[in-house]
Amino acid sequence: MSRKPFVREVSKTGWYLKHPRYMRYMSREVTCIPIGAFALLLVCAVERLAQGQQAWDSFIAALKGPWSFLGMAVILAFATYNATNWFNVTPKAMPVQTGEEFLDGKYIVGAHYAVWAIATLVVLFFAGVL
Repeated sequence: MSRKPFVREVSKTGWYLKHPRYMRYMSREVTCIPIGAFALLLVCAVERLAQGQQAWDSFIAALKGPWSFLGMAVILAFATYNATNWFNVTPKAMPVQTGEEFLDGKYIVGAHYAVWAIATLVVLFFAGVL
């Protein structure tokens, strides 16, 4: 009998490349990076707003460039990907029981998408787009 236990070798950097489920997990987790960058941008916006009108105007002018637009589009894509993934996982994470039966997952997911659409319309209305 051997005294050394069997230890399976696991790659420290590429373990998630071996299975599609792990790839989906890591793709969800990596979305936090651009969303965190956007949160830092909002903190900078509040700081510039506190500094006065001239600092705020220069901040807004910097956001009107093509690179800024591209960055915002990438952040929006990552945020949409993250939200849709979590909406689709919600029935497994938060099963709703009515009596002895569980509510079908499509109703939970549909409710999340409906609230998202309504919230989007409300924001667009108050922004003056609609």
